[in-house]
Amino acid sequence: MTTNEAILSVPDLALADQKATEALAARLAAVARTGDVIALQGDLGAGKTVFARAFVRAFGGTDEEVPSPTFTLVQQYDFDRGTVFHFDLYRLEEAQEAYELGWEDALADGVVLVEWPERLGGLLPADHLAVVLTLGDATDSRRARLSAAGDWGNRLKEVNLDFA
Repeated sequence: MTTNEAILSVPDLALADQKATEALAARLAAVARTGDVIALQGDLGAGKTVFARAFVRAFGGTDEEVPSPTFTLVQQYDFDRGTVFHFDLYRLEEAQEAYELGWEDALADGVVLVEWPERLGGLLPADHLAVVLTLGDATDSRRARLSAAGDWGNRLKEVNLDFA
């Protein structure tokens, strides 16, 4: 990590509903670029796939259908702006299986969204944006905690994270 790269944590953003979760994803998609990794963490039903769908649509500027990669394990979306790879590693048994899914190519060629990143172990790059989603107090509400390393730390400072 170079001296101009920052580590930044943003604790507990309150997301009142699904639209707020989608807005967070869209704001992050606006500053994402090739080589970025966004690690989506949270229990089943916490909103990881909702976030990923909104991110892909915002990144590509489209209303394209974005199926969950629960069974395919990875979906690839090619846009003029770049490629987004959406990994769902819930069913991964060993980290090395990610190589068979094109993990290395995805890191080099696109923006990577990864659900269940803990399944990667040491294959998860140190420079990534972690988005931890948890259930909120009200129906459909969520809480999001963001932790950024590397260049994401600098870019995250420029993102409007006010959801009040």
